[in-house]
Formats: sequence, C-alpha cells, structure tokens
Amino acid sequence: MQLGMVGLGKMGANMTTRLLEGGHSVAVYDRSAQAVAQSVAGGATGAQSLAELVGALKGSPKVVWVMVPSGAPTDETIDALAALLGPGDVIVDGGNTNYKEGLLAYERCKAKGVSLVDAGTSGGVWGLKEGYCLMVGGDDQAVKTCEPIFTTLAPANGYAHVGRAGAGHFSKMVHNGVEYGMLQAYGEGFEILEKSPFDFDLEQVANVWCYGSVVRSWLLELAVLAFKDDPGLANIRGYVDDTGEGRWTVQAAIDENVPAPVITMSLMARFASRQDESFSAKVIAALRNQFGGHAVKSETHG
Repeated sequence: MQLGMVGLGKMGANMTTRLLEGGHSVAVYDRSAQAVAQSVAGGATGAQSLAELVGALKGSPKVVWVMVPSGAPTDETIDALAALLGPGDVIVDGGNTNYKEGLLAYERCKAKGVSLVDAGTSGGVWGLKEGYCLMVGGDDQAVKTCEPIFTTLAPANGYAHVGRAGAGHFSKMVHNGVEYGMLQAYGEGFEILEKSPFDFDLEQVANVWCYGSVVRSWLLELAVLAFKDDPGLANIRGYVDDTGEGRWTVQAAIDENVPAPVITMSLMARFASRQDESFSAKVIAALRNQFGGHAVKSETHG
C-alpha cells in the first residue's frame, strides 16, 4: 500500500527501507534534505514539505506515519497533518509519546475526522533486519487500514492491536520501564563479576548465559557484542540517559498504587550515573564523621 513517512532518523529511515523492501510505496519528508535524498535513492518519493507529502499520496484513505521526537515536535506535526488530511485518513504516531498527550492528540484529530493510531515501536537500529515489535492502539477500522504496514514492519507474531487509543503508547511505556529494570540487573551482575577475584572473560560469560539459561535474552546477546567490541568497556563513560518512558512508568505505578521498586530504583540509578560528585554522599560522609568520627576523604585541589 501507499503511505507517507515523516521523520527519517535512525528509526524512520530504516522503517522506510523495510517498507520499500516489503513492496509498499512510501513518500517521505524530513527537515534534512540529505535524509530525504538517501531514502529517495532507496526508492521512496521525496517531499519538501508536509503539504507536498500529503499531495503525493493518491486515493483514500491516506496514511501518514509520524516518527519524530516526542513532545512538541510530534504534537506540531500531528496537528499540521490533521489540517492537511481529510475525513477517514489516518495518522500513525510511532514515537515514544506520553499516552496522556497522545489521547489529547487523538481527540484533536477526531474533531477533524482524522483517525490517530498510536503504535508503540520497539526494535531500535536492529529493526531493519530483525523487524519491529509493534503495540498498536486505536479505533478498529483505522488499525485495520494500516495492518499491511504493521505486518511488514513486524516479525512473525511481533504485532498486536492491544486496545483503544492510548493503549499502544501505554504498553510501550511499560515495556521500556521493564527494560530499565532488566538493563540495571545485567549491569549490576556484570560489575560484580568484573570486581570479583576471578579474571572473568565477560564476553565468554555473557555468551554462555545465552544458551539454556533462564536469564537469556536479546539484551544479553547485545552484551556479548558490546564486550567483544570493547572487553573492559574502557571507551564508554558510565553515563546513562533516559528519554522519559521510565519516569512515566514509575508515575503510572504511583497513580495506580502498584509497588514497582525495581523499575523505580533502576530509574534512580540512571540519575546517579550522571553525577560526577554526589552532594548527598558528601552529606552522609560528613554526618558519619560527626557522629562516629569516621574518616572522610578531602577534595584534591590543583
């Protein structure tokens, strides 16, 4: 089928390629003319504006996939497209949008007769080869219209219509919260191995855990690759960013009175990774010195 793709970053460009290889016709737009040119070289139809992109789509309903950063960029793009599209047309938001913001956008689109489908998308840079896991929320007819796209992007059994509007973003949010906890557990485990009195080959350990172990996973397979490239991870700083989903998952747990200590602490650990010096640790050291006379380490000034 024919569709438009807005946003040709790491995910959008690879998704476009996978769709083209699957026999779909894709019109593309990105603020980067170079990114558009690269997709055009792969068989896509280029556009220099959202209006030109919509104009390149023939027939009805028209479908446009939005793959841009969450927040204002996504909201602005969806609103601009809703003004250009007509009744029955569909916008798919495949980014990491907060589900509450997504529901507001759904209502704005609905008021114009345009359907908004939220497609929680997982797969990262490996999605082109392995396929993308898609958790899709939205009205039945709109999702059915887009189903040929979803089944091309996803591997076998990797796509599901998980519920009404907002359900796709919500399930992807929780998915990423679980990911936070898994990453933290792997990180802590490998640090315990690395600090042990045994001279472990971490690539070897990670690799053997991939076979028959109850902790085997794709993340563990990626750990094998990471240790193969850089056995001691000497070229990587221990700074871990977050893009919002872990925070939102923790907030949802609070709102629902659900105890989620692992996900919550994995988020806190990411915050700790960004501190060159922890003021709270300074306070603790100072108090230990005050009540117990425990030694403190002084700052070294050049």
